[in-house]
Amino acid sequence: MRREVTLEEISDGKRYGLNDMVRAACNDCAGCSSCCEDMGESIILDPLDIYELTKNLNTTFENLLKEQIELHVADGMILPNLKMTDKDVCPFLQEKRCSIHSFRPGICRVFPLGRIYEENRLDYFLQVEGCVKENRSKVKVCKWLDTPELKKNQQYLIDWHAFRKKIECILGEMSDENQKKTITMFLLNTFYINPYDTEQDFYPQFYARLDRIAQVIA
Repeated sequence: MRREVTLEEISDGKRYGLNDMVRAACNDCAGCSSCCEDMGESIILDPLDIYELTKNLNTTFENLLKEQIELHVADGMILPNLKMTDKDVCPFLQEKRCSIHSFRPGICRVFPLGRIYEENRLDYFLQVEGCVKENRSKVKVCKWLDTPELKKNQQYLIDWHAFRKKIECILGEMSDENQKKTITMFLLNTFYINPYDTEQDFYPQFYARLDRIAQVIA
């Protein structure tokens, strides 16, 4: 979700690359769980997040919609996000610990960092009002992200972000609301509802879908 703020307003003013050191390490959280509470609709899930959740929980997108996730419109697209419980905490928080930590969503994985997209580049910033833990230690960004196939993942994030921006522009130029709805539902089905083969690598499947969409909207 795009933020209409300056970097200086929400960060320490610095940009961090994968090999930079950043003061983000919080001693394995020590069961604080502050970042798992009162998050509203902010934990937006990308296609890889859904792939990991359905694979590791042995479930489907439709089943996740029953309790753990919900849909809302963000930047023109219908996207899923983690659905907070009645107590306004993450549905995967159990006894103050994340029950899906090894396959947690990307937004959770980078916190308290945030992402900065520019052209074909992805950098990170440290959110000054993010983690409540004091005296955090320095850690290399790539280690903090703890993401398999990191270089491939970074390019995927860049491509997904660029695609979302393109869709936002296309929808913004349309006046027919029914046509907009048809397109957004088509995208939701293509990238989220239509199941991925969890026995196969995610990235080739994602790019195959992206290529099909590109041919339709070209």
